Amino acid sequence: MNNKLFFTVFFTVSILLLGAMAIPLNMVQSAEALKGQGVPTSQYGSATKGIVCGDKLCSEVKEETKKKEVKKEVKKEVKKEQVKTEKKDSEKQKLADKAMSEQSRYEELSLPPRTIKTGTITSTQDPGIGHENHQLAIILPPSEKVYRGMLTYSASEDVQLVVLHGPLKPGEDKGQAIWTPDGETKYALTFVPVNNMAGTWHFTGNALAAHTMNEDPFSISYTLAYRERTLSDTVKSETITSTQDPGLGHENHQLAIILPPRIPAYFGTVGFSASENVQLIALHGPLQPGVKTSGQATWSPDGKTVYALSFIDRDTSMGTWQVTANAIALHTMNETPFTVSYSVATGQ
Repeated sequence: MNNKLFFTVFFTVSILLLGAMAIPLNMVQSAEALKGQGVPTSQYGSATKGIVCGDKLCSEVKEETKKKEVKKEVKKEVKKEQVKTEKKDSEKQKLADKAMSEQSRYEELSLPPRTIKTGTITSTQDPGIGHENHQLAIILPPSEKVYRGMLTYSASEDVQLVVLHGPLKPGEDKGQAIWTPDGETKYALTFVPVNNMAGTWHFTGNALAAHTMNEDPFSISYTLAYRERTLSDTVKSETITSTQDPGLGHENHQLAIILPPRIPAYFGTVGFSASENVQLIALHGPLQPGVKTSGQATWSPDGKTVYALSFIDRDTSMGTWQVTANAIALHTMNETPFTVSYSVATGQ
């Protein structure tokens, strides 16, 4: 009887103990479930070393690393393209230089022989209408071709140097200085009042002379080296009227293009006589994209094709100019057109 009672009591107590242990176990499991909400893994501690890297998810670190690598690759590609562009520009410049050299050599070989002449002459009364009281010593007589050369002289008194351009066509005399022997055959006049007894002068035109405004004759000795050139695209003697300057920022100016832009560059001499004071313009280029001009004067017709600009304000309506450039022009800052008669010849 006692044994039965003992087992009954033991069994009952065991059941109660098991029930008491089950309640906190269920609570622990619920707590774990609550703690795991919103976390894609139930791993913690050392088990998360492939998921969390420091204060960031490893996936984020990997993404940043990929972005850095992409940026590095992009920079490398950009640098490669810059190197390629610079190489292409360098090759273009080499080709341009070669073309310039070949063109210059061709022009030199195709030029007529140079004439060298030494002489002494005495002036006579100037046959030009309105110049009857002046003296003139004709060194090279009027020609349909263009003379280009260099004169070195020594005179018995101070002289002025004269070059003629023409003869002009009817209606071309529009304000520029004119010389005519008969009122019908007219030449534009480049008159250089050097007022020296001796000197050297680079010239181009259809006739060459020395002049004084005195009635008494003078004598002049000279040595002359020149070529007599046939008219062409780079050897001209003509009269033109300026037009609106097409350069950006120059819309209110006037421009008379003597030799248009080209590669290779020109080397030549210009003699001119204009209806008003003009500035001399030489263009160099076009410049390669990205070239820094560091404050230099530039000229561009469209904002893309850019030339370096030589701007020479001589405050004169006539003169001569020995120049090398990729384009040559005369210019004013006025809105009204001007007329210019000129002679130009290129080559050595």
